[in-house]
Amino acid sequence: MPPALTSLAAAAPSTPLGPFVDSAVAWTTWVTLMGLVGLIALAVLSAGPAAARTAPSALAAVTARLARAAAVVGVLAVPAVLTDLAHGASHGGGYDYSAAWDSLYDGSNAGRLSGLEVTLSLVAAALVAPLAVRSVAAGRARSWLLGAGLVASSVALGTTKFPTKTPADWGRTSFETLIWMLHLLGGGIWLGGLAGLLLLAAPGAIPAVERRAFWSMAIRRFSVSATSCVAAITLSGLFLYWEHVDGLSQLVTTMYGRVLGVKILIFGGLLLLGMFNQFWLHPRIDAARDEGDQRPLVTVLLRRFPLVVAVEVLLGMTLLFVAPFLHGSARNQAYQAQVAEQSATAVPAKKLPKLAAKQVGTDTWVWGTAETVAVVVLMAGGYRLSGRLAGRRTAAAVTSSPLPS
Repeated sequence: MPPALTSLAAAAPSTPLGPFVDSAVAWTTWVTLMGLVGLIALAVLSAGPAAARTAPSALAAVTARLARAAAVVGVLAVPAVLTDLAHGASHGGGYDYSAAWDSLYDGSNAGRLSGLEVTLSLVAAALVAPLAVRSVAAGRARSWLLGAGLVASSVALGTTKFPTKTPADWGRTSFETLIWMLHLLGGGIWLGGLAGLLLLAAPGAIPAVERRAFWSMAIRRFSVSATSCVAAITLSGLFLYWEHVDGLSQLVTTMYGRVLGVKILIFGGLLLLGMFNQFWLHPRIDAARDEGDQRPLVTVLLRRFPLVVAVEVLLGMTLLFVAPFLHGSARNQAYQAQVAEQSATAVPAKKLPKLAAKQVGTDTWVWGTAETVAVVVLMAGGYRLSGRLAGRRTAAAVTSSPLPS
């Protein structure tokens, strides 16, 4: 039960959006860490296997291009993390890099996690850096280096949400950490992968004669990863919504809810573009490839794909910029506003009461299980439907007369 409202006296709580520079600093950290994961994952899960099957001569070039970008992003993650730490360590709103550096591995759990974040980012960059050389990218070390780099970068991203204190409830804390890992890794693989696809769309990576076959398979394989990531983000987002928001009304009555609403709208825009790719563009590219179509239509489709991906990347980066503005909880902001309305005298804002964390009950598990099944079925069904659409277009093209080129 919440504390009695009549026994409290507080000023109207202030829940500012937060300084713009704070979000900008945090944004650079998220972009580099998530981009590092996504670029390597793209080489491991989608672009690499697609090149190996459809354009073996381009495998080294594809791997090298993604490896160069990942190595650069991994190195840039270090100053991004240190800048974030330095901004937090400065009491005057500046940047205390000396304090930030000293906080790494300072004996505290937070220091160890920050140290691992920096160290593992560099380790991931060092692992993939040799693959920037095409002769190395074409060798047997490719899979091992990419796999090790993906593990290191994933743990570096995960350290941002690992608990810094010994939890009182190991079960709940472990589950919340798992939820955050799904949220962050899903976003990293999806958004970083989109950026990697945009890099590969630039001239020089894929020979023209193999370009259609490569992109058809690469897009299809990335669709599997992206669909899985959307499912992970949706499920983890539903849990975080349950944990921090009590009812749809708080999406408009609290600052946390309004920021979350903007984030949901951007995520919805990304989903709409993804659906356009999945159900309209991809089936047409697949059908054109399967029927050996060399007409200008295929070129138009392949040129349209990078444009859509570029818009998705911009929306994704905007989403990462909005996310750091989420502070506190809509539940607490609404409760503190209610306390202030019934207060007679003012107390410091830091002493305003907070609601206890929601307790997980049987109904929570029932709803959570139902939501999980529904999301998985919806995503799997959507992927299979897009594949059937491609098959139908191919069959229709085969039975119809060819159009003049």
